[in-house]
Formats: sequence, C-alpha cells, structure tokens
Amino acid sequence: MEQLLAHCANAIETNDATLAQQILWVLNNIAPPDGDSNQRLTCAFLRALIARAARSGSLKLLAAMNAAQANLAIHTHKFSVIELAGFIDLTPWHRFGFTAANAAILEAVEGFSVIHIVDLSLTHCMQIPTLVDAIASRLDGLTTPPLLKLTVAGTTEDVPPMLDLSYEELGSKLVNFARSRNIILEFRVIPSSYTDGFANLIEQLRVQNLVYPESGHEALVINCHMMLHYIPEETFQNFKSCSSSSTSITTSSTSLRSMFLKAVRGLDPTVVVLVDEDADLTSNDLVGRLRSAFNYLWIPYDTVDTFLPSGSKQRQWYEADVCWKIENVIAYEGFQRVERLEPKCRWVQRMRSAGFRSVPFGEEAVNEVKAMLDEHAAGWGLKREEEDLVLTWKGHNVVFATAWMPA
Repeated sequence: MEQLLAHCANAIETNDATLAQQILWVLNNIAPPDGDSNQRLTCAFLRALIARAARSGSLKLLAAMNAAQANLAIHTHKFSVIELAGFIDLTPWHRFGFTAANAAILEAVEGFSVIHIVDLSLTHCMQIPTLVDAIASRLDGLTTPPLLKLTVAGTTEDVPPMLDLSYEELGSKLVNFARSRNIILEFRVIPSSYTDGFANLIEQLRVQNLVYPESGHEALVINCHMMLHYIPEETFQNFKSCSSSSTSITTSSTSLRSMFLKAVRGLDPTVVVLVDEDADLTSNDLVGRLRSAFNYLWIPYDTVDTFLPSGSKQRQWYEADVCWKIENVIAYEGFQRVERLEPKCRWVQRMRSAGFRSVPFGEEAVNEVKAMLDEHAAGWGLKREEEDLVLTWKGHNVVFATAWMPA
C-alpha cells in the first residue's frame, strides 16, 4: 500500500496523469473507507493525494480524478466540552501528556503561593481540570490553596479537535470547576496565533514581568501540549539526521520556533513542559513526507479498534480528525501546511540551544503514567529515553513528554 501511494505521489508530482489514474484506480479498489485499519489508512492517503492533484490545477489530472471528487469532503466535528473531555479519555494519546506534565508541574511549583500557567494546548485546556484535581488532592485542609492564574492564547479554530464554544465560555466553566475544588482560578485570554510564534502572547507576558516584577511567590509554568509544531519552521531542511553526531542547530536560530523558545527563556519560567507527537513530517519532498506520515499515522487507525466500535459517531469524529491531518501533510504546501511535526531529538536540540536544561521525571510520575496506561489496551507502553518519557504502541514511539528549567 505504501509503495503504491508513493508511486502515485510521484506520478502526481511529475504530472503523469495516465500513471496516476491507473494507481488511483487500483488503490480505490483495494482500500475501501470501511475496510480494516490498513485499508482505511490507505484510503485517507488516497483522498489526500486526490486533493493535492485537484489543488495542482492540472487539467489532465483534474479530469482523471473527477470521479473521485464526490467523497473528498472531511467533516470534522465541533465538540462540546463534555464530548471533548470524554473523547480524550478514550485513549492515552493525550492523557499520557497530561499525566506526565502534571507530575512535573506539581514538583516544580511546590511551595509557591501563586501558580501562573500559560497553556498552549491543542486540547482546549482539557488538561487543566486534571491539574486542578491533582493540586486539590494534595491539600490537607490546613494549607492555603495556591492561587491559579491561567493564560491561554485563544482558539485554534482551524485545527482539530474543534470546540463549539468561545474561550470566554470555556474559562467560566474552568473557574467554576476550580471553585468546586476549593481553588481560586483566574482565567485570561490573550489573542495570539501560532502563525507568528505567539508573538502577542509573549509580548504581553514580557510587559507583565516588567510592570509586576517577580515577587518570588509566583511560579510561571509554560505548558506546551502538541501545539508548538504548528509554529512555522522554514529552515528545517538545514537540519541533519538526529542520529548524526555533528547535528547543528545554529541554522535554526532565525526560525520562529527557535525565536519562540528563546523568548520563553527570557521570561525565566519555573518550568516548561513540552509534549508532542514523535514523528518527522517536515520534509519538502512529498514522497519522503508521505512515507514518514504513513509509518506514523497507522498508529491511530490501529489503536481505534481497541476503544471504539465500527460505525460509531465517535469513531467517525476520531478518524475525520486523522484524515484532516493526513490531508494537511500531503495536499498542502507553504504556510498552509501547518502539520509540521518534528521528532523529540530535534526539540531537545532546540530547547538546549534556547538555554534550557532537561529535568528528569521522577518515579512518582512514572508510576502515575503506568497506572493510567493500565486503564487502556495492552498494546500501550511506556519507556524512558534519557530524562524523558515516551508513550509507545506495540513498541513504536507515539508521544514524548519532556520537562525543562532555565539552565
């Protein structure tokens, strides 16, 4: 399947309409949208290639693909808060990062009376109730609960999962939830976008630091959950393989990603938690990028059979979001291609270059992650890579969690 998709991608890139049409016909017959996990994965890539051909504007290719156009639309779901929370609980994909990050945050902020969390999260603050619960569970009735300040960068309406309410409404729900746990939470939205490296957010935080100097009682937590890979990175082609001992990050110093991390370092945070998917989807070469994506995105299709029945609405929502990711990786280029995952080793290089040192996860964090994984299918696993934690599926890296402090 992968080889056929690669040949098809190459035919589309070389404008070979005849070959592309032949391969698409074969793929269309062997990869039904309701088949097994590998067939559904292949069908998603097939749709993405058709979308790319349609975007290319080639009249021959458009004519060849015309019959396949009807089923191209991807219907992503807008979740209610309850739906999204339940959706996230189905799998460790996000819960792993929540659990590991919460453990690192709690350890770093111990003793602070004010905890300021800047939440850059793909999951619309769904981690925050789990963190509030963890803080509340540590209170002994005698200690005064810390004041929580939560700052978010506004909605990411163009990237799934999508939410059906405003961040102001979401903030109100979070404030009420925290109050129910006897914790005061202040919620603030600073309109800011990943497209410019959250420049407005960084500037507002920098001004706040100047106007209200650190009193020594406020911890600043930068929580990055599967969001930083949306920051544009146009110099990735200068990176060498992660396995190369001569890998240099100097060429990335002008990239928005590295600029963002250096700006975060300038805020002198108490702890930075970086959680993301462990794959490399940055190649400018379509065939190479397709192979990387195929060899990573089989995992969500393989795992879904363990927690959602075929034909269920939740499964349709789940696979539509994966299809969106595949289409963005394959059909788009330039700034429209926002799914630009980088592997853990490259983020580690970036963090060190920005002036951070890694913080190891303690045994308590490991035990909490293991306990969470026990609630899910047997194929999920946990491994340590140096000081970091990695979620695995059948031995393959899925999501990494890293914690950092200023060096």
